[in-house]
Amino acid sequence: MLDADLILEHASELATPVGPAPRTGRAFGELNRISDAAVGIAGDKLVFVGPSQDLGSKIRLKSGGRRMDVSGMTLLPGFVDPHTHLPFAGYRASEFRMRLAGKTYEEIARSGGGILSTVEAVRAADLPELGRAAWARLDRMLEWGTTTCEAKSGYGLSLESELKQLEVIRELSDSHPVEIVPTFLGAHAVPKERRTQRGDYIREVVEEMIPRVAQEHLAEFCDVFCESVAFTVAEAEKILEAGKRHGLRPRLHADQISSGGGAELAARLGAASADHLEFISGAGIEAMARAGVTAILVPGAGFFLRSERRPPARRLVEAGVPVALATDLNPGTCPTEAMPPILVLACLNLGMSIEEAITAATLNAAHSLGRAEVIGSLEAGKQADIQVLDIPEASHLVYHFGVNHVARVIKKGVVVHERARPEAMWPKGSRGES
Repeated sequence: MLDADLILEHASELATPVGPAPRTGRAFGELNRISDAAVGIAGDKLVFVGPSQDLGSKIRLKSGGRRMDVSGMTLLPGFVDPHTHLPFAGYRASEFRMRLAGKTYEEIARSGGGILSTVEAVRAADLPELGRAAWARLDRMLEWGTTTCEAKSGYGLSLESELKQLEVIRELSDSHPVEIVPTFLGAHAVPKERRTQRGDYIREVVEEMIPRVAQEHLAEFCDVFCESVAFTVAEAEKILEAGKRHGLRPRLHADQISSGGGAELAARLGAASADHLEFISGAGIEAMARAGVTAILVPGAGFFLRSERRPPARRLVEAGVPVALATDLNPGTCPTEAMPPILVLACLNLGMSIEEAITAATLNAAHSLGRAEVIGSLEAGKQADIQVLDIPEASHLVYHFGVNHVARVIKKGVVVHERARPEAMWPKGSRGES
């Protein structure tokens, strides 16, 4: 008999992918689903996951422990958001108005908007200001069921400001319940003042920024925006190879605006992920499948940009590429912290099943961050990161859209968010009142 600090029992359903490895192909759409389910937690680990009727013979609640009846609710793993631009200052609502008036992403970027406008705001902000804004975003992530996220720099584009963003990420990671995986994105764009010194800026990223980031242990990954409006394949390869030499695993923004060979580069480098992929080539899909590179799809960005081009999710799945989902939280092209709407868009616009979307937002996303052995599924021995949803079964997460169904969030075995559940009231004087 195992002791538990916290027991959740009588859930209407528990739904989870299974395994320390990403789910691909046919297995991508398979979830372990348990009715009248229970979980037992000791410390920060799950020690029991199964039917409530089996709980009493295997788990004993410690003195002072907590038992929760979650009848009528559904248990899912906490969402893992593997692509965010968390620490930024300011918003870009004016650009949203420009897009509504017909301006394209490229036109806005070339006129000095886009990434470069946020760079100015980040450079002007001090560390506490950036930290307060990012903390509020993490709170909203948590309220929508996210327990782990990746967070990129990339709005500093100078050594000082890139380090400032990464220092914000480190301080938040040490204090906020949401677990954060840091990524260095100094090659997000060429800064405005270096447009005539492009080669010098790339040299600075390679020879100054990356070594300093690695020396101070400020990031696990190195990312590059590999695109016609940002960095070429050759430039991206040079930067990412430098990152690898300093222990930073590659990730890429790839094939978002054009088919430029970003996916093929990700495969060649053994990158953790290639993200966006609206214009990925057939050769890129095959290369990613062979190399086991995760495709991180961000349907919220395409939706917000009103793009007619969508990433070929079904072709990626059929080829055996691990597929994950992310918000792409950023101030210009997808200003949202909420993962559930991303699952809705994945199902309605990308042709994914509800089960596939859940797997993409949990286990496969965790794999892309190198954490699938610890988080991303509800299994004994894994970290107890759980969202308790006020829905009768998992499909309602997508079916009943536009509503926050999160009743509680548990991170590392601790209830870190709890929403009061009001009792349903039948109005006085209604027909049928006795």
